Amino acid sequence: MKTPRQLVTISHSYVVTLNRRLANEMARVGAGRWDVKAVAPRSFQGDLSPLKLQREPGEPSQVEAVRALFSRSAHAFLYGPELRTLLTNRVSLVHSWEEPYVLAGAEVALLTPRRVPLVFSTAQNLPKRYPPPFAQLEPWVVSRSAGWVAFGETVKQNLLARPGYAGRPARAIPMGVDVELFQPDRAMGAAFLRELGWEQEGPPVVGYLGRFVTEKGVELLRNALERLQTPWRALFVGGGPMEASLRAWGERQGGRVRVVTGVPHARVPQALNAMDVLCAPSQTIPRWKEQFGRMLAEGFACGVPVLGSDSGEIPHTMGDAGRVLPEADVAAWTAALAELLESPEKRRELSARGRERATTRFAWSAVAREHLDFFESVLG
Repeated sequence: MKTPRQLVTISHSYVVTLNRRLANEMARVGAGRWDVKAVAPRSFQGDLSPLKLQREPGEPSQVEAVRALFSRSAHAFLYGPELRTLLTNRVSLVHSWEEPYVLAGAEVALLTPRRVPLVFSTAQNLPKRYPPPFAQLEPWVVSRSAGWVAFGETVKQNLLARPGYAGRPARAIPMGVDVELFQPDRAMGAAFLRELGWEQEGPPVVGYLGRFVTEKGVELLRNALERLQTPWRALFVGGGPMEASLRAWGERQGGRVRVVTGVPHARVPQALNAMDVLCAPSQTIPRWKEQFGRMLAEGFACGVPVLGSDSGEIPHTMGDAGRVLPEADVAAWTAALAELLESPEKRRELSARGRERATTRFAWSAVAREHLDFFESVLG
């Protein structure tokens, strides 16, 4: 029997157990072929408060804690010197889930022995120019790597135009979704509606999940809803600077709009199951376009029919499982909503397509297999 290969995967996001799902799934689906070691900070300064390394009993991957220095900046933090030992002891491949232009990404590349292949993951979906020293770090890390993973097809196409990237093996792999947590459950959705003062019987519910900001298309969705002749209700779940104006608009809609904030991730499946249609009307702006769109994969997994704009990665995430619409065309959005709201049969068809896409493309087990398959192709 062949000795399993040794994979070291590194990410500051691994400080949170949920973010180690990729590492744990690679250990699970690669059992017998790969031993997986996940390197995480002992602590890291999060957006709201310091985060301490979380551990769960029975994790398939071996979790190794190292120091993180200067972690108030995701661009400028560094791992402690103990990382060097973890990268030099019988390692077959190093996977760095740190962008190649940040200091930690360069540190991982520097400490990985030349004989050990390095693969990094990146989410850069826009052409950008970085200031020194980050502009100098990126091409060096790319030249040191044996390959790279793009979190989406638009990320891959964007980076292939940058110096050095086209000369390395690359693969576009989506982010994953927990298809056991996110699954169709209309009873759970009906309970969520009752909490809002609605019954399941009534006009179909048009849903939105995400930040309440202009670039996410909140204004376009409001305009499309106002044009509808078909009866509707609307559920906006999220938060952001447009909350006040969204609530004010909702109060003028005669009780058919609910705006819900502060929903923890564990309750998102309930909110999605309360929706009959999920809308992702993202709008491209000069410094942003939609990336993977996690709410799309989660909506698919819950069997919710999805309408999405043609901004950024959305068409690639959607495939043929949802409807892709022009991002600025209010009339097209109004027509598509009317068609779905008036046809339970079409909603059922999209629901089945979405669930199948979630389980075959976005399930963490499928995402982990794609990573290991790519690593094996790099090793030859």
